[in-house]
Amino acid sequence: MKKKNILKSNALQSLLSSLICVILGMLIGYIVLLFINPDGAWKAITDVIKNFFFWPAGPMRAKYFGTTLVKAAPLAMCSMSILFAYKVGLFNIGVAGQYVAGAGAAIYGALAWNCGWLTCLILAIAAGAVFGAISGALKAYCNVNEVISGIMLNWIGLYSVNMLLTKVKEPSSPYTNNITSFNTKAILPNMGLDKLFGDNQYVTIAIPLAIIFAVAISIILNKTRFGYELKATGNNKNAAKYCGMKEKRNIIITLVIGGGLAGMGAGLLYLTGIEQWSCSQSSVPSMGFNGIAAAFLGCLDPLGSLLSSFFIQHITNGGGYVDKTMYCSQISDLISSIIIYLCGFVMFFKVFMNSRIAKSEERKAAKAKAAENALPVSENTDGGDKK
Repeated sequence: MKKKNILKSNALQSLLSSLICVILGMLIGYIVLLFINPDGAWKAITDVIKNFFFWPAGPMRAKYFGTTLVKAAPLAMCSMSILFAYKVGLFNIGVAGQYVAGAGAAIYGALAWNCGWLTCLILAIAAGAVFGAISGALKAYCNVNEVISGIMLNWIGLYSVNMLLTKVKEPSSPYTNNITSFNTKAILPNMGLDKLFGDNQYVTIAIPLAIIFAVAISIILNKTRFGYELKATGNNKNAAKYCGMKEKRNIIITLVIGGGLAGMGAGLLYLTGIEQWSCSQSSVPSMGFNGIAAAFLGCLDPLGSLLSSFFIQHITNGGGYVDKTMYCSQISDLISSIIIYLCGFVMFFKVFMNSRIAKSEERKAAKAKAAENALPVSENTDGGDKK
């Protein structure tokens, strides 16, 4: 029986590709630190890797581990928004704008309308879904590329939310009012999870919700007729139409779901009270774009995206421990950006490994065929038969 090449396993290839990207990213980041200031380069890169292990005491480690999880949950939702659309053949680069819309709806609902956490979360999902629906409708009925419409909506969303939230901001600063102080019922419940992470008040049900949605998306895409139709539409919308599938509806539904996931991600962050929105910011939050890296580092698998989201947030938070007396404050973002950038090459490494495996198997098959066709060499060398 022919042995199966273990390197052809999709799960192993995904793991190896992700590890290669991570190691290369760390190596390049370390080289950059050496050029800037070689004296503290090793400590800086190890501080990035350690993150909450920087703290020697157990309670402090648990607290900052919880903070990493709090920010990893919305990143995971953004990554699932990306992979859900990508599975259907769409590149939802408008996830950043959908995230912004969700943030604006959740914060405004909490501060202006005094809504509870569930209502605010639903508002966030609905706002993200509306932005996704706009891109979907333009794609389905006007054949406008979702990348173009998504990029435009990112900025429309940012400045619209800035204007909307000026009505609920602090009088003496550009930041919105603190939800924890103004409307405690809008804060997501913690259900005792905060006790597990050093009494970290920001640890809420956002973390288990992200896990539940990852499992649900995996089931929808791989185990349901609805998921099959969506993927069939993405592979070939004309063939899907010929088979009786409503390809336009499927495109819109895909981006509506993707937008809702991104909007929910924003709600899971801002409804913990860990951050306030700055009404003067002129750049789209990086959470949406980091979701692209998390999705590809997780090899476009919902459960893989959970792990990759945690890793990306881990190194992002770890960058805050770099010694600012030796390096500028932006160096942590630079190191994180290098690693995140290389995450986009996960699929490239998988293709490269498959091509090398295929060539190796071709050479082995050619040698085996040559051995089978080779004539046996006679042991009689006297030039004739003996009588």
